[in-house]
Amino acid sequence: MVTPVNPPPLAPTSPPPPTDAWPDPVSALPEGVRVRLLHAVHGDPRAAAEAVRLLDDRRSTGLDPLPAEPAELAPSLLRAHRAEIRALPDDTRLLLLLAAADQYPVATHAFLRAVAAARLDTRPLEAAEAAGLAHARADGVVFRDAWTRIAAYETGSPADRRDVHRLLARVLSAEGETPLRSWHRGAGALGPSSRLAAELATAAARSRDEGRLPLAGALAERAAALCPDRAGRTRLVTRAAVYAWQSGAGDRARALAARTEDDALTGVLALRAGNAAEAFDALLTAAVREPQEGGSEVIELPEPVGRNVSPVSPHTTGPTLDHTRHLLARATEAAIYTGDLRRCREADRVARGLGIEPPGTLGGLAAAFEGRYEDARDLLGATAGRCGPGGDPTLLIHAGIAALLLGDQTRATAATVRAAASARVRGATVAVVQAMEFRAYADFWTGRPRAGEAAATDALWQAYATGQDNGACHLQAALAMFAALTGDADVCRERAATARSYALGRGLGLPAALAQWALAYLDLSSGRFAAAAARLRALAGFGPGHGHRAIRHLATPHYVEAAVRTDDTRVARAAHADYHRWASAVRSPDDLALSARCRALLAPGAEAVDHYRTALDLHARGTRDFERARTELLFGSVLRRLRQRTEARDRLHSALEAFEHFGAPHCAAQARAELRALGTPATPAPTAPDDPTTRLTAQQLMVARMAAEGATNREIATRLALSPRTIDHHLRGVFARLGIRSRIELVRLLAEGEGAE
Repeated sequence: MVTPVNPPPLAPTSPPPPTDAWPDPVSALPEGVRVRLLHAVHGDPRAAAEAVRLLDDRRSTGLDPLPAEPAELAPSLLRAHRAEIRALPDDTRLLLLLAAADQYPVATHAFLRAVAAARLDTRPLEAAEAAGLAHARADGVVFRDAWTRIAAYETGSPADRRDVHRLLARVLSAEGETPLRSWHRGAGALGPSSRLAAELATAAARSRDEGRLPLAGALAERAAALCPDRAGRTRLVTRAAVYAWQSGAGDRARALAARTEDDALTGVLALRAGNAAEAFDALLTAAVREPQEGGSEVIELPEPVGRNVSPVSPHTTGPTLDHTRHLLARATEAAIYTGDLRRCREADRVARGLGIEPPGTLGGLAAAFEGRYEDARDLLGATAGRCGPGGDPTLLIHAGIAALLLGDQTRATAATVRAAASARVRGATVAVVQAMEFRAYADFWTGRPRAGEAAATDALWQAYATGQDNGACHLQAALAMFAALTGDADVCRERAATARSYALGRGLGLPAALAQWALAYLDLSSGRFAAAAARLRALAGFGPGHGHRAIRHLATPHYVEAAVRTDDTRVARAAHADYHRWASAVRSPDDLALSARCRALLAPGAEAVDHYRTALDLHARGTRDFERARTELLFGSVLRRLRQRTEARDRLHSALEAFEHFGAPHCAAQARAELRALGTPATPAPTAPDDPTTRLTAQQLMVARMAAEGATNREIATRLALSPRTIDHHLRGVFARLGIRSRIELVRLLAEGEGAE
């Protein structure tokens, strides 16, 4: 007899219900584990307290997936709920079982039709209502909580469960309900059945095509349970794992993947939640073991995953060829995350050995690593051009990465926004997070700290909730950069420390380097030039897993500025020479502007003026408005020292206005200091008296709004993945800037400000 397998609930789409009642052991869990555990226990503090006591060391640290079944999470709580259900009359329990089967673990919304078809009397539900366990509504039955619903289902006998599933299957006959009918038919099966397994597999594919990936995963997992053939069962488990991963059910996917030996699946999961170097090896192995002609099936998904089979033929075409390219694209991502760009060259050689033109990002990075900048420009340019609406989220993300490398923020933004939109349409929740990781770079460069920080914070929670801890690490580092820009020193240091600690343990050179750059930028914008130069010199020496060549390259203009301020320009000149060679190859106005700024910084006295003018002319054709403001600040300082007072004043006022608009107080303070040295006090930025939000940094504004909505410090810390101590510090800053002393005043002020808008 086949016992119905309980597939996962829908992937988390919002934070767990806020509460201050989480026990200390839950709060002590790593952020990703805690977020997923609270979702798995349906936000119940009692279940969370029990579950955390049952977790072993590997699960509590995130190395192994969390338990998939409710009985493994909170057995005592579930037993108590079952006892309540068993105390009800038989006919009441049967109705609750029918309602629960209609809602759990797949929602089918057929309870009322089933009641009518079976001519059941619903009056016995009054006993459940009197006991406070459930109540009837016009659209069905509402349970007291998720654990009561689970208990109502699991208290039923196997025979009764099969009967209610068959009843629900009979009434699900409307157009579009075929996958749901198949689900209930599979749940009502007595034992293995090739026919039912095939029906469920077909329904899973249909649900996938409709963007209903959680349902597709449940159907594929049920099909695997019913499949009598071992090889077929393995294929279906792999499908179920892929669908679960795509839909955001990371722990379920990892648990299913442990039952397979699929290099590609192992590589994808390691890429987002494990060691990135191991991910590269697994993905490259999978790419060279793709099916020969007539080989096994390729699972076609936005993020396809293959199987361990024979080497691919150099003449492979069609879906297999596309699939191999996908695997090579994923291997490229693994190389990007580690910072070991030599691996891109290795993957490029493998691709050409297989007779496959490598993905543009792969070929472009390999060429850049070898110093073939013009070839890299052409390959990356072709990839960046594929950023039109719709399409595969993976390819759109690669288009965004290529555009970022080329310094084209406009195309990078378009590609990443479209990747997220395409992923949402397909139900591929997991790809949305990755798109937002790279969107953050464009938001930073173009001076959108508030919008960028809000989007990255939301993506950070989604990354933790969907089991993408590597992506969360990258987003923590990006948020450290935003905090550096807006002058939130405590937040910058906390997020950078969190990112670097995790990144160094997983070999993630990209977020480790980005976090180091954030700290250096905070030093630079605060006038700690020696500290900034030291951090950026260290960044240049970090190898793969600890640093990243692309980040080192992007940070070159900041390093040159810090080095010049500390009279140590020998290494800075060499770094600028390479930066200029790349900028000249890609012909990005922004990169050329920053190169001209570096040349101005390295030039003596009046010779710098022409270079600054060149830089500003180039900035006018680009999109990095924040760096344009920094160039004006530096130019104004030079003009002041050359006693060109009128132009110096104009440049410094322009820079100050931009910094105040961007919410960058440290840089604004530098501009004011230069104006005071010029003998021209800076006028305060005009602030609308009815809009208090303009007085707050981006992070303070988010904290203030959550506090005004009634969230406690711990709840805000949970939502923003910060410590309660940091939240307390921010609230004190909010109160001081707004001149208030209570949350009641905060609610009033924010309401007035939003009303004025």
